[in-house]
Amino acid sequence: MASTLSCNCFNPSMAVFSRTHFSVPMCKELSLDISPCVCYGSRRIKHRKKVMLVKATVAEAPTAVWQTVAENGGDGAPQKKKLRVLVAGGGIGGLVFALAAKRKGFEVVVFEKDMSAIRGEGQYRGPIQIQSNALAALEAIDLEVAEEVMTVGCITGDRINGLVDGVSGSWYIKFDTFTPAAERGLPVTRVISRMTLQEILAHAVGEDVIMNDSNVVDFVDHGDKVTVELENGQKYDGDLLVGADGIWSKVRKKLFGQTEAVYSGYTCYTGIADFVPADIESVGYRVFLGHKQYFVSSDVGAGKMQWYAFHQEPTGGADVPNGKKERLLKIFEGWCDNVIDLILATEEEAILRRDIYDRTPTLTWGKGRVTLLGDSIHAMQPNMGQGGCMAIEDSYQLALELDNAWQQSIKSGSPIDIDSSLKSYERERRLRVAIIHGMARMAALMASTYKAYLGVGLGPLEFLTRFRIPHPGRVGGRFFIDKMMPLMLNWVLGGNSSKLEGRPVCCRLSDKANDQLHRWFEDDDALERAINGEWILLPCGDEAGPSKLICLSRDEMKPCIIGSTQQKDNPGSSIIIPLPQVSQTHARINYKDGAFFLTDLWSQHGTWVTDNEGRRYRVPPNYTARVRPSDVIEFGCDKVRPLHIEYWCTLGSKMKPMVLRPGLAQVWREALKEPIGSGFLF
Repeated sequence: MASTLSCNCFNPSMAVFSRTHFSVPMCKELSLDISPCVCYGSRRIKHRKKVMLVKATVAEAPTAVWQTVAENGGDGAPQKKKLRVLVAGGGIGGLVFALAAKRKGFEVVVFEKDMSAIRGEGQYRGPIQIQSNALAALEAIDLEVAEEVMTVGCITGDRINGLVDGVSGSWYIKFDTFTPAAERGLPVTRVISRMTLQEILAHAVGEDVIMNDSNVVDFVDHGDKVTVELENGQKYDGDLLVGADGIWSKVRKKLFGQTEAVYSGYTCYTGIADFVPADIESVGYRVFLGHKQYFVSSDVGAGKMQWYAFHQEPTGGADVPNGKKERLLKIFEGWCDNVIDLILATEEEAILRRDIYDRTPTLTWGKGRVTLLGDSIHAMQPNMGQGGCMAIEDSYQLALELDNAWQQSIKSGSPIDIDSSLKSYERERRLRVAIIHGMARMAALMASTYKAYLGVGLGPLEFLTRFRIPHPGRVGGRFFIDKMMPLMLNWVLGGNSSKLEGRPVCCRLSDKANDQLHRWFEDDDALERAINGEWILLPCGDEAGPSKLICLSRDEMKPCIIGSTQQKDNPGSSIIIPLPQVSQTHARINYKDGAFFLTDLWSQHGTWVTDNEGRRYRVPPNYTARVRPSDVIEFGCDKVRPLHIEYWCTLGSKMKPMVLRPGLAQVWREALKEPIGSGFLF
């Protein structure tokens, strides 16, 4: 008889949330209901607050659009600056720049075709990662807005993040994103709902600045001013135009002609699941590596996990109706539980698909009084999580260069040199952007060409994988990444901080990592023992299974005895397998020091364990062997149905719901209705 060990994190009697609770509206309305900090244990709990509904001007621009910032709302602008800045695009980049320009005292108007955060594929795209470098730039732009974003966001940078083997789930490389931020006094990386972020920014920019339902389709640079034309034929004048209208930018097309975006070679499925892993307190996000495919998961707060599944294939593919989930399960068949569980926990209608494109950065970002910002000039693949971050850095730098040019014009008594300020902005940004853009492409290549063992992807030589010979690229890649990753993270997260003016160089008291963080980086076993969940034995295979789930006790004095008859004198639970291959007292599973151990009690036909990398061994008689999540245990000969180990839920911790594996959904539902007894009959 055999089984699988599992650690679950679902408690039907309580609602479970992780880190931060924020609403994730799935509609076009710009209403926001934020509960900024739901905390457990020693963490504090803040009250729910409401953020005002953001209204946007439609069609014709009101007179207020052309008023100065100082006249227009008392935002504390230092002085009236007669410079009209037109912004095409009200996404994250456009709004952050509008906020930065407004705080510098410039007149701003934002033209946006749809302020509902609906993008590319026509559906809500979910949370966005704002890393330390972008949060620091946002602090330099507007400290109050940055504080609101950081309060609402879910912190992921205070936990373990990194790369794991997609099949085994074993750690390959761990990333430390906390130390580079803390050493420089920068905020720790967060994840925030895209709609929430956009609404915070729109509210700060002001309803009198944003023109909704206004799509810029053309412009004319007259040399001393710029005129934009909207889709409805209306025209507006300004002193300069900033194109922040995304990867398919109309402003870019007018500047440089028609240029094709570059297809990455990957299509991407993405979804958000009501799912909280058992290791939520110790792991923020993972990248699961594979051959020609990879998978990314991240905690996004509110008891939800966001995931991305990348698969190498030609562009333009489409799925059959309601077929995305089924296809994903086939693509990632045989991968570790962490991947399969997330796919299974996601509703079909919540899964989106889009092909991944980027644009190769160029040396020239604009002409005359027109320039570009964010995705419109350097759209990136999402593998570094830096696309939106680079747009925020762009916004800070462009507003700074315009302000410097204005101050210079005041000193010299001459007109402001807009053309030169835009060229200075390009020079300051293009090298850093190009390097990070290249890193994002390299990350995709590395994640999808990963091969754990010799023979992977070699067709007729695939049989070599059964020998478990580590692939040379895996060994060499780990050495290279281990040496280079700290340097890269230091530069990406902190390399721009010295250029930021007006932000306090200090750490937030709330940005505190777990005391065991550094130990977890060095010790995989310590990280596994930190999992606070219940451990469950699940039958695996096609044969009929037990009537109830088998929950292993964490009480060191109550071991679980496996045998062919009831063990009446055992203080713990008993698993009864009435088969001739199973001895009367066959094996024992007991808990000690945060881990479970298996002992074969001199059984006639032995006890076998298959680990997460497919290695199978027999447990020596009266020998205690450590068992881990996803191990498969066989009691008796290998013809008897195995049990599979998983970890699920525990009271008071932020855990995931039951993994609804094919064929086990009804078993789990029935198990929730009745308490798990002390004896289990197969």
